[in-house]
Amino acid sequence: MTHRQLVLIAAAGSAALLLGAFAFQLAGYAPCELCLLQRWPHAAAIVIGALALVLGWRWLAWPGALAALTTAAIGVYHSGVERHLWAGPSSCTGGGVGLSGDLLSTDAPRLIMCDQISWQIFGISMANWNVIFSLILFAVWIAAARRR
Repeated sequence: MTHRQLVLIAAAGSAALLLGAFAFQLAGYAPCELCLLQRWPHAAAIVIGALALVLGWRWLAWPGALAALTTAAIGVYHSGVERHLWAGPSSCTGGGVGLSGDLLSTDAPRLIMCDQISWQIFGISMANWNVIFSLILFAVWIAAARRR
């Protein structure tokens, strides 16, 4: 495969993961704070891929690889929070949220907890899937960076 093809695959992979996340959101699976953080590096990878394809700057594959590795790292952290292996942000885990205001109000936005798995298949959560696919995309970006 050529450098261009690999960059296109990597950027399209991030776009597919982002579209999948938005599809889950439309289906009623609201994202938690860590889910939202995992989306930003994918968005960056898409922009990096587009710039690399348009401008022809081969070195942009390295920042693309870094973006994929960043979202994978956030996914590993999120996976550990979901599995209660370590503490997550106090803003979206069971232990750190204080109660205030009208508890019966339905007008307030629903807080999505980072330490609860909202969807999984084969015992693999969305954060776990993000890690798996992001590491594959990392490898594709690295291959693109090394391709002459």
